[in-house]
Order: sequence, then structure tokens, then C-alpha cells
Amino acid sequence: MLPVPPHTRWSIDFVPDQRASGRRFRILNAVDDVTKECLTAVADTSISGRRVVRELTARVARHGRPTVIVSDHGTEFTSNAMLAWTQEAGVGWHFIAPGKPMQNGVRETVNGRMRDELLNETLFFAHARTALARWVADYTQHRPHSALRYQTPAAFAASFTAPGDRRSNPDQLSRSPGAPAALTRHSHAATPATTG
Repeated sequence: MLPVPPHTRWSIDFVPDQRASGRRFRILNAVDDVTKECLTAVADTSISGRRVVRELTARVARHGRPTVIVSDHGTEFTSNAMLAWTQEAGVGWHFIAPGKPMQNGVRETVNGRMRDELLNETLFFAHARTALARWVADYTQHRPHSALRYQTPAAFAASFTAPGDRRSNPDQLSRSPGAPAALTRHSHAATPATTG
């Protein structure tokens, strides 16, 4: 069996949470199913189909175009903006069967870990985005995964030789643009984070 290259199949979904004040927000997660990299985690009170398109366009510019993106039938993913973007970008889209979240198991695993390790452990007052960026950097750059032969997702992705120049600089994979340095696994649990 030939190895599947990174950025062939992405999975996306939303994870809901709320601030200490009770105001709800959602996190748009995009995960590379091959490398297990969390490509983006965007927190906001409202994320429309157009916003999803902007976020995916930015990920494609950074990582290259995936062959297919997998999601549920959420209204943001079935919107006219998404339909137009998939046709324009030449990206295939696969919807999982309703009520079958394990058809998107990689994304469910990342969402579950985010929920257990960050969202359930942190009381957000103002800056959820900062705490989220730290968690994503830790998950992608510092945490080995048994499915990747105990490599980090960033190291596993860097081990591939991909066409074009998007991977000619493997150093780019070890950094998340704008993300602060990652905390150790337990360092953020003791202090309340804040949402923004």
C-alpha cells in the first residue's frame, strides 16, 4: 500500500463552548486526516459560510489544496458560498451520513481532545483565541501520536516530499503564524484563560 500524502483529505467541524459570562461561541476546526495536524481553530460568536470560505482559502494558500474536505451537513458547509468555493477551488466535498459522526473519526478525536484538555478545563473570561492557539501549537508541534509512529503531526508532515514548493521549507511546518509559544500540557489548566 502506498502512503497517502499530507493534505489529501481534510475534515472540518464546529466545537461549541461558552464564556464565563454565558455568551456562547464556536470553534471552527480543520484537521488534516493524514498528518493529524490541526490546520486551524477559529473561535468566534458567529461563523458564517462566507467566513468558513475565507478560513479555508487561507489554509489552502498555506498548505496547498486538499483533494477532498469532509464535513457534516451544517448550514455553513451547505451554503451557496461553500458550493461556489469548492467549484472555484477545485476541491471535492464529502458529507458524512446524518447522525454518523464517526465517519469523520479523525476530526472527532481532535474535537474530543480539545474538549477534554482545554474547553472543559478552562474558564474563559476574554481571550479564548490565545488559549486555543496555544493548545493547537502544543497538539501539532509537541505531542507525539501513536498513529504517526510517535511523531508529532508537524514532524510527520515534514517527512513527506510533496510536489511544488509548499513543502520545500519544512521549517514552515514547525511554526503556526501568529500563535504564541506552546504551553506544556498542564500549564494552562491552573490559570483561567479568557475569551476574545
